Amino acid sequence: MGKLVKLKVNETYQLKITLEDIKPVIWRRFLVDSGIKLPDLSKVIQTVMGWTNSHMHQFVKDGKFYSEPDAESYHESIDYSKIRLNQVLTDEKKFIIYDYDFGDGWSHKIVLEKIVEDKKLKHPECVDGKRACPPEDCGGPFGYENLIKILSDPDSEEYEEMMDWLEDEYDPEFFDIEEINEMLKEKDYGCISFDME
Repeated sequence: MGKLVKLKVNETYQLKITLEDIKPVIWRRFLVDSGIKLPDLSKVIQTVMGWTNSHMHQFVKDGKFYSEPDAESYHESIDYSKIRLNQVLTDEKKFIIYDYDFGDGWSHKIVLEKIVEDKKLKHPECVDGKRACPPEDCGGPFGYENLIKILSDPDSEEYEEMMDWLEDEYDPEFFDIEEINEMLKEKDYGCISFDME
């Protein structure tokens, strides 16, 4: 009788995602199953960060680019539809990059902070974070910095125009972990899916 090989069960990854080139820092700490596929991880990222999933995205690790098949990219990319997180990120303190909205150029650093072997997840879970995600299409880090400067000065000539553009009240310090976790319980993790053209 042959020897039985014990298959490794998926672990829980504690990840910290930080939006690069922004001060003060915008970040989230969240838990996911290590076997999550990259397209689903993207949906989790969209939800925990507060993006609207209305632009292209890609993951970058060790000079390799992972994205949707046939996605417009400046680089040759690998179809990520069947690739799992634990295939590209295996060791604590290592990281991958998540690029979102190639026009605005939002880059996120995702660090594997800890592998939690004794916690089984029913769904991803956000455990901490700071500050609101920038509004979509605000012009990347430089545009966001300009937006914050305008919003901090109600007497600015551009203040009313910017408030009209935002449509809603925007509070750069807002972070609602309970709302994020409610969305993460939903199918597609509360992420709105758009067809990219």
